[in-house]
Amino acid sequence: MALSNPAFSRNPAFKPNNSAGTAAATETNALATADGIQSLYEAPSATSSDTGRMTYEDTIVKTVLLFAVILATAVVGWFLPILMLPGAIAGLVLGLVNSFKRKPSPALILLYGAAQGLFIGGISALFESMWNGVVIQAVLATLAVFTVTLILFANGKVRASARATKVFLVALIGYVLFGAVNIVVMMFGGFSQASTGGPFGIYSMHVPWLFNIPLGVLIGIVAVLLAAYSLVLDFDFIQNGVKNRAPRVMGWYGAFGLAVTLIWLYVEFLRLFAIIAGGGGRS
Repeated sequence: MALSNPAFSRNPAFKPNNSAGTAAATETNALATADGIQSLYEAPSATSSDTGRMTYEDTIVKTVLLFAVILATAVVGWFLPILMLPGAIAGLVLGLVNSFKRKPSPALILLYGAAQGLFIGGISALFESMWNGVVIQAVLATLAVFTVTLILFANGKVRASARATKVFLVALIGYVLFGAVNIVVMMFGGFSQASTGGPFGIYSMHVPWLFNIPLGVLIGIVAVLLAAYSLVLDFDFIQNGVKNRAPRVMGWYGAFGLAVTLIWLYVEFLRLFAIIAGGGGRS
């Protein structure tokens, strides 16, 4: 998730119309002299290896590499679900470490991906054993949201804005607090499976005044919308980084942000489909 990474907001290269971008524009204009115009047209397009700057292509390569690591360890976690909890803890710690580093560390980001892969694989195996078919549904839904959001962003149909981002932050804080409260009350038995008929605590409770729909379905829909907007923020930061000629290594932050958001989105879909499949408790 983009906002989980303060490096985006601290680094001027990820802000639109920053001084780095202005300097780059000035440099380009200076090159476009009478003697240099023809050479500019004849020269091949610069790549990240030529310029040392962030490009879409290089960021895509880093993202694919990170997700290859995630998928590889997810297979391990699927067959060894006991590694789910260690993976979740290590992923949380490494996620926080990577989020607050000014300069990205490829090794730490790949380790984060490996840890989260163990968590995803383990929790997927657990959910699939209880609610057959939810994993493939969650995978397809995650890919669908990612694809639609990317297409809309690429065509200028959706964009991040200051007002929408403020609303997103408020809603996200509320969502996180609700999740924390749910964990606490489940630990102390306030909304245990015995009292709600489902394994998700408050999420398993039904809402009588809203067609008796499980509360987890409503919250899950809100969470998916939040994650979709987080994808918009990720795309926006990557776009600004490329336009403003951020250092090439910053492409790892783009990959990291997308990984955080897509893992969050997948887990939300996993729980949402599990609740719909019968994990939503009794009415």
